[in-house]
Amino acid sequence: MVNSAAQDIGSFIRSQREAAQVSLRQLSQLAGVSNPYLSQIERGLRKPSAEVLAQIAKGLRMSAEVLYVRAGILEQRPQSAARDALLADTVITERQKQVLLDIYDSFCRENEAVRNEPALGDRADRQHDADSRQDTNFDEEN
Repeated sequence: MVNSAAQDIGSFIRSQREAAQVSLRQLSQLAGVSNPYLSQIERGLRKPSAEVLAQIAKGLRMSAEVLYVRAGILEQRPQSAARDALLADTVITERQKQVLLDIYDSFCRENEAVRNEPALGDRADRQHDADSRQDTNFDEEN
């Protein structure tokens, strides 16, 4: 029985290869995998490892992340123009793209955390309330 995920990634690789006008033999050489193995991947008979997907992505001059998401190895990240531009860039390496995406993601998480923090005025009000309760407790003890 053919695995649905393997078939999906295989047909996606085939469509990307055809769109790039690269033959099966050329891609197998560029990716460093055998011609029969690549053919089996494209037909959904084999599910490639993350390493093989990275090699195929390199051969197709595309982001490995796209193939990882398609294969179910990674979760889809939110879309953004900055992310799309990085992934589409052909000048930097896959490793450099990943480092820049990690930095970008950390900035996004940091900004989200700041947005979710209460405003400074709210924190000052809560501190004032806490100080007032301490004063009240002190008055009751004396």
